[in-house]
Amino acid sequence: MSDTSRDSTNKPRLIVRNARIRDIPAIRALVTKVYAPSGMSTYAPAMLRGQINNFPEGQFVAEYDGAIVGYCATFLIDGQNALKPHTWREISGGGYASRHDPDGDYLYGMEVCVDPDHRGSRIGQRLYDERKKLARSWGVKGIVFGGRLPTLARRARRFDSPETYIEEVKQNRQRDPVLTFQMRNGFEILGLLPDYLPEDKDSLGYGVHLLWRNPNAPDEREEKRAKSYGGRLPDTVRVATVQYMQRRVRSFEEFLDLVRYFVDVTADYRADFVVFPELFSLQLLSMEDEQLSPAESIEALTKYSNPLKEALRDMAVRYNINIIGGSHPTRMPNGRVENICYVCLRGGEIHEQPKIHPTPNEVYWWNIEGGHSLNAINTDCGPIGVLICYDSEFPELGRHLADQGANIVFVPFCTDERQSYLRVRYCCQARAVENQCYIAMSGNVGNLPNVHNMDIQYAQSCILTPCDFPFARDGVAADTTPNVETVAFADLRLEALRAARNGGTVQNLKDRRHDLYTTVWRDKG
Repeated sequence: MSDTSRDSTNKPRLIVRNARIRDIPAIRALVTKVYAPSGMSTYAPAMLRGQINNFPEGQFVAEYDGAIVGYCATFLIDGQNALKPHTWREISGGGYASRHDPDGDYLYGMEVCVDPDHRGSRIGQRLYDERKKLARSWGVKGIVFGGRLPTLARRARRFDSPETYIEEVKQNRQRDPVLTFQMRNGFEILGLLPDYLPEDKDSLGYGVHLLWRNPNAPDEREEKRAKSYGGRLPDTVRVATVQYMQRRVRSFEEFLDLVRYFVDVTADYRADFVVFPELFSLQLLSMEDEQLSPAESIEALTKYSNPLKEALRDMAVRYNINIIGGSHPTRMPNGRVENICYVCLRGGEIHEQPKIHPTPNEVYWWNIEGGHSLNAINTDCGPIGVLICYDSEFPELGRHLADQGANIVFVPFCTDERQSYLRVRYCCQARAVENQCYIAMSGNVGNLPNVHNMDIQYAQSCILTPCDFPFARDGVAADTTPNVETVAFADLRLEALRAARNGGTVQNLKDRRHDLYTTVWRDKG
């Protein structure tokens, strides 16, 4: 469908299309406008990113004259979970659609909302129609969701119970503005879901368990659909990790020559990604003839932030490879110093991922402060994430990236001795297992005399996998000899992740008890 919302006569028109990552601010504004009057919360950007990344074909927006006026969120799930009693938080994975099951036999509708200023244009009907088209094209058995009852709180006194109210609507003796519309659209009532969405005070927390049966659903599972999960992604992603030697350099250009060498080598091997170590740019401090104080060191490095970022971007485009640029101490506009990883994609985009948890040493030597955002990054090989060194030791961060759809997490690290290294290594292996994702670690080796907190290095860089039959026996796709400068490669199959997450020996992401626990991320902006 056309991406414009005006026809050849320049008159505004309404279109429905798949949601994109760049729509997130507009979708948030729409959801806030719709639900704020009833006191319900909006989606955090990470939740919307997770919905789109986990199942891009199932998210729709209605666009009128360039403005987002409707949103519809959908994912696939198996009938065993869809048809039994559940809560919204449990079934939706906390709002991220992280329970999306590519082999699921039902579509689950977790959201439909329409701008109140545009009601009367049948936007809700259009979004429901798109869901039905999706169900037919994917050959699923039907669509399930928990519907709202936004007038129940006002009408509750007139009925013995919510069940009585539902029965009256079902028998057409009472009209409900939402449920009546859904029944007209062919949905049948399966029952009532108590505590479905407790914050929905207008509905007294209830949801109506609704089902639309696909009349064109095939009888055999194998005939369900020609599409497969991740059809837009390459079957194999080649990842390279650079175990980088810290040695003295005489100029910024010499430093870039070293970096360019590894970018060139990994590009020759047709890698899709190359990852460099944390703080590898501190090598620039070796240009000084005498040891600088920590404050002087930070000031000396600050002037290289933009040149380094632009150089990495240029290499990414020139060599056709996505570069995970280690990390670099960067002075932010507000004066804070943060440890930033520059992710430079081969299409020319630059993303910045701050380190969330600075170590005590970073705080002491560099006065580094922690960042406030952790976002999956969309690439031409699917969503990825970055956890800088110490961040990998906090399970909540890896789970947050997995909820947003990240398949590969890159961990640039900088450790001085073996115990420090093993803390990061063991935690990264745990993140790979519990989130059923790939982890690529890259560390420094060598020595930098006269540079505070970079005197000695210990590293054994590696590429880690979940521990199950589709993967390497020990959960290690590739690793390096400790403490030598080298490169390791691995071909990572995204389809293997899909198989493990939905049919593996253990299924950590699917088997989480959303009814018992959840992790809540606070939106900092």
